[in-house]
Amino acid sequence: MSKVEQIFANHKAFVGFVVAGDPSLDATVDNILALAAGGADLIEIGIPFSDPVADGPVIAAADKRALDRQVTTDDVFAVIRRVREQSDVPLVFLTYANLVYQVGYQEFCRRCAELNVAGMIIPDLPYEEQDELLVVTQEFDLDLIQLVAPTSKARIKKIAQRATGFIYVVSSMGTTGTRDNFQTDLRAVTDEIRQYTDTPVAIGFGIHTPEQAYAMSQVADGVIVGSQIVELIDKAGEQAPAQLTAYVREMKRAITE
Repeated sequence: MSKVEQIFANHKAFVGFVVAGDPSLDATVDNILALAAGGADLIEIGIPFSDPVADGPVIAAADKRALDRQVTTDDVFAVIRRVREQSDVPLVFLTYANLVYQVGYQEFCRRCAELNVAGMIIPDLPYEEQDELLVVTQEFDLDLIQLVAPTSKARIKKIAQRATGFIYVVSSMGTTGTRDNFQTDLRAVTDEIRQYTDTPVAIGFGIHTPEQAYAMSQVADGVIVGSQIVELIDKAGEQAPAQLTAYVREMKRAITE
């Protein structure tokens, strides 16, 4: 059982997301710690990227704000190092293939392992193109977390059979962003995944209310929230850490009580 899989053992997990460098590197450290203080079981760290094809306007805007401040991948690793001086909260990266390729698979994974970053999610890396990176992630005991989308259909079996850490089920067609309704039959998707693997399943894209989180937790092993957290950070300014902690506590109660 990998480090990420252990997070899901015996309870429903709440997974939060922040864009590193938005609104600043210092604030990112504070916001990650605030999510941890609220009870986030796992935090995805988004590395700012100029072409975040899986992300909607809220996260794409956060990426742009960070890039406008010249935030680099090296800066993001420096943020993680500062977090690690204060917290052992489980972390994974959500990034894009070109950023990992530019650093070099070996070096990127080595730096993840050094800072106890447990894995990575790469939305634009197709299953068929993963082999070279997968070998390196396995060498460093990292999870290359797989995504299942509403369009995966016949590919679900082979994606599930490769999965470690958790499987990220995309709730809806389109990019990230809060939603009020979910058209995908998520129970059917998770039931199909569980025919092929015991790897935990978490649902993301669109979830932002406690009621939605509760409903998703009845289907999956975890709930992922990104855009709502990024928007809260953008609007709350210096009050963001306190609001993040309160928000995560509310969402945790919804999925665990």
